Amino acid sequence: MPQSTIGGAQYLSKGLSLIWQPGVRAFVFIPLLINLVLLSGATFYAISNLSDWYEGLKNSEYSIVQWSVENMGWLLWPLIVISVLGVVIFFFAFIANWIAAPFNGLLSEAVERHLAGGSLNQQPTSMKSLVADIPRLLAREWRKLTYYLPRALGCLLLFVTPLAIIAPIIWFLFNSWMAAIQYIDYPMDNHKVPFRNMLDMIKQRRSGPFSFGAVVMLLTMIPVVNIFVMPVAVAGATNLWFDHYRE
Repeated sequence: MPQSTIGGAQYLSKGLSLIWQPGVRAFVFIPLLINLVLLSGATFYAISNLSDWYEGLKNSEYSIVQWSVENMGWLLWPLIVISVLGVVIFFFAFIANWIAAPFNGLLSEAVERHLAGGSLNQQPTSMKSLVADIPRLLAREWRKLTYYLPRALGCLLLFVTPLAIIAPIIWFLFNSWMAAIQYIDYPMDNHKVPFRNMLDMIKQRRSGPFSFGAVVMLLTMIPVVNIFVMPVAVAGATNLWFDHYRE
């Protein structure tokens, strides 16, 4: 079934509804707490350093960048705000996902069980099984990191080239795709789908995951709202997986 662009917003809305369901909401607290601590700090750090980074662009060694800041500052300032928030907050969000990975897996499992309406044969993961599975979960997060870092570095290098003007847009698009990978991977990993297979699956139906990731990125860059993004995104991505990739 093809996924439309509007699907991203729909699944975030579904995720918000799902985290309050009986059998699901008990798994929301720890991811929410981790997000609260890390993203609050990230937002404060990013906002407090915006002016310094803007001054750095004014003093860039590239004349085209200096000219753009001096003559198109009204246009560049919103892009700079978006890019700075995107870089800093997504970095902290990535760390939060590392720390919360075992708990996000449990949340995804609880959402799947709710969506299956009792027809799921899989038993809830015990605490003993969760602890034993932590090395594998961290290895999976490391695999995502090795996929992310070289591509992120390529995007970030654009900020110190004459292409710095369009770098924020490319950075946002890339991280939208990465957000889709990050959250859809939780239900995939619960079912032991290899990382490469997961990538191939979501690439076949790219528009739905990409629009989902774009909405996640937009919400992640909004202070206060971003605190609640992680559990909502895990639930929404699990619902998206359940509807379109479960087979």
